[in-house]
Amino acid sequence: MAATATQHRTRQHVSHPAFRADATFAGHLQQVLVDLNDLALQGKQAHWNAVGANFRDLHLQLDEIVDAARTFADDVAERMRAVYVVPDGTAARTAAQSSLPAFPGGEVETGAAIDAIVASIYAVVGTARRVHDEIDAADPTTADLLHTIIERLEQLAWLTDAERRTPGASVPEPVIA
Repeated sequence: MAATATQHRTRQHVSHPAFRADATFAGHLQQVLVDLNDLALQGKQAHWNAVGANFRDLHLQLDEIVDAARTFADDVAERMRAVYVVPDGTAARTAAQSSLPAFPGGEVETGAAIDAIVASIYAVVGTARRVHDEIDAADPTTADLLHTIIERLEQLAWLTDAERRTPGASVPEPVIA
């Protein structure tokens, strides 16, 4: 029995995937993963520390944002594994590599919390849009995942930002990449 177990461990496993990510593809997905992880962390920071008008509504909305970010991060990491990339979702990697603007510390007035979390949502969307075409050219299946992320996060940004809008007078500012 021991000889069989030893043979099994020393035998090399070979698979033949139809697609395997290259370094650029892997880097793009890693950046999306990091940004989603940071969005989830920022959403919780806002959830715990927002104060002021419409607190309860924002508190619940932030849970929805965090849930989406966490689910999408898991989807991206699992997709990375499916195309033979090892994801790094550590706090150290997230802190070092996130492209999101920093979320303020301490208590944050609800309006400022909305502005900050919407900016972070749009930063994640900006990353997904920036890498989309190269991902799509290499693997349309992974691009479909990015489409889902973009669609839902833009919806959440709109729903959250609507709290701060003025009818007929609010104009979106350009996203700075």
